[in-house]
Amino acid sequence: MSCESVTRDMPLYLYGELAPEEEERLEAHVHGCEACRRELDCQKRLHRALDEHAVEVEPALLAGCRTDLMRAVRHMDTPKAARPGWKETLFGFWNSLGAMRQPVGALALVALGFFAARFSMRPPSQQSGAAVTPEAYAYTIRSVQPDASGRVQIALDETRRRTMVGGMDDENIRRLLLAAARDEANPGLRVDSIDLLKSHAGSAVVRDALVTALLRDPNAGVRLKALEGLKNFASGPETRQALAQVLLTDENPGVRVQAIDMLMQQRDESLVGVLQNLIQKEDNNYVRLKCQTALQEMNASVGTF
Repeated sequence: MSCESVTRDMPLYLYGELAPEEEERLEAHVHGCEACRRELDCQKRLHRALDEHAVEVEPALLAGCRTDLMRAVRHMDTPKAARPGWKETLFGFWNSLGAMRQPVGALALVALGFFAARFSMRPPSQQSGAAVTPEAYAYTIRSVQPDASGRVQIALDETRRRTMVGGMDDENIRRLLLAAARDEANPGLRVDSIDLLKSHAGSAVVRDALVTALLRDPNAGVRLKALEGLKNFASGPETRQALAQVLLTDENPGVRVQAIDMLMQQRDESLVGVLQNLIQKEDNNYVRLKCQTALQEMNASVGTF
């Protein structure tokens, strides 16, 4: 390994994010390279300084960071020419700290929430709003190494789970539900979150989340829940535009049927062209029947002229 690649991988090594074979190559290089050994010692001192500090963070920050991290991981299959690698991204951020590689600068890294195990949340008595209940720790062991004295060094990632309890009027609860509604890894969680949020679609933030779920969520159950929440707002321009797009692009016939019913609440004649285009390509008989009925109610022809 080159000194450049070793320096790049040091933050990942210290956080236990390297594969075992990569760790062995890095350690072998550091053993024979004095400059890299000094750099590693410097970064180890930085990590010890981190461990001596507690950082207060918003309760929703961890959930948001997990969502963003999962989204980044899921987009790792895009061409390398279109994006930097994950190691390069982290290395670039680490180097950008420059002279700030001191405990104060390091705390900024922790506050970003990249590594959840470094968080020290406020104790329950200091939390505002929703009640917080501490629960068990979850951990992943990264490496096990014996030393000459007979002791064992174990590197592990540790995350503490907490339970928050509060009403829908609690800002923290709503923020966490909005984050859960974007969790790409868990469709069941998204369904439950949208189901709770749909009764609060009067909020512009919640309504935007429902529209986003309707247009982008890959799970039909989530999209149907989003439609339920938008029923009372079908007359809004953003909602109607989203519904028209759903008619032409959504692959689920049940979602398309619900969209037709919601659009027909207003019987807007501007929908005639959308319905005529849909009926020409629609292969589901029931959806075609709904389109025909809607066009007849607006005294419009089935075909386009």
